[in-house]
Amino acid sequence: MNQRKAAFKQGLRSIQRRKLLTAPLPIRAAQKMRYNGQTMLAPNQIVNGDSIKLLNEGPEGWVDLCFADPPFNIGYLYHGYDDEKDVNEYCDWSEQWMRAVYRALKPNGSFFLAIGDEFAADLAVIARRKIGFHLRNWIIWHYTFGQQTSKKFAKSHTHILYLTKDAKEFTFNADSVRVKSARQTTYADARANPKGKLPDDTWFLRPQEAAPHGYFESGSDTWNESRVCGTFKEREGWHGCQMPMGVLNRIISAASNPGDVVLDPFNGSGTTVVSAALLGRKYIGIDQSEEYVGYAQKRLAHALEATKKAGGVENKVLAITADGSRASRVMTETDAFGRKRVARVRNGKPIRDSRVKAKAS
Repeated sequence: MNQRKAAFKQGLRSIQRRKLLTAPLPIRAAQKMRYNGQTMLAPNQIVNGDSIKLLNEGPEGWVDLCFADPPFNIGYLYHGYDDEKDVNEYCDWSEQWMRAVYRALKPNGSFFLAIGDEFAADLAVIARRKIGFHLRNWIIWHYTFGQQTSKKFAKSHTHILYLTKDAKEFTFNADSVRVKSARQTTYADARANPKGKLPDDTWFLRPQEAAPHGYFESGSDTWNESRVCGTFKEREGWHGCQMPMGVLNRIISAASNPGDVVLDPFNGSGTTVVSAALLGRKYIGIDQSEEYVGYAQKRLAHALEATKKAGGVENKVLAITADGSRASRVMTETDAFGRKRVARVRNGKPIRDSRVKAKAS
């Protein structure tokens, strides 16, 4: 075992020693999965299991929208998963889970796939040419708070492939995601659609324009929302790949309707199910890690409780992040690559993070 994997496992063990997973949860990962009369996974649960197996064992055509943020095969450290597969093995595995998603989607279902540079083209070909998905947009999610590198340009974007099962029949709620156009904000053009315009397929996301400023800035036709960095209040801390609420809020609002079933086959930090629940959709989250499922259930339970009285998507996001000491928010000692986290400092003094709990005696 190399040093970074050893450091990651040690960080996980230190959390477990603090007994942070023993508090009562609304849904326990060890409980039997709930199914309906058609052997279909009952909605509104996060389950521990293999998404390929679970989706292939169930009936066809029951999911309205799937969002997937799978491992990128770039060496991230996950619980119980190897993120450094052989290229062919990774592509074969990706085809298997995407076929399972295709099978589970309704005839008019939609599929959003977040993926990095290394395999975006490969997975696009597999989805379109081998499986039969139809590509509607190749979205570029650009954020200026990029990942710094030493021998190449800094990474500051993720690909999001917007695919549908049918070329003509699908859900797209244009009015739910419109933004003010330049004709409205700059030129006072009477020809402007008073409802605004649809955002571009390049989403420009900056940390200085995240909540509470809002996700749809009136002065731009791009969408401003940062990736969830380590110091952000939205960051849960126990998962290395946390999607921001703003990304999922837009996708779910546009591509599904209230009451629809939203699936995330790689539930991870739980952003998809939280967003779906707060937007009035049914949800299913699947993850192979029991630890991740337990934390995600805590995160969902806190979100539902914290937003009972909050109106509007922005206020709900603020309500979720307001409690920095929430039970689901725990910082691991190492990052997703097994590197020890750098202490935060202000005026020469270390800043204590509420997520870093004191070690058990």
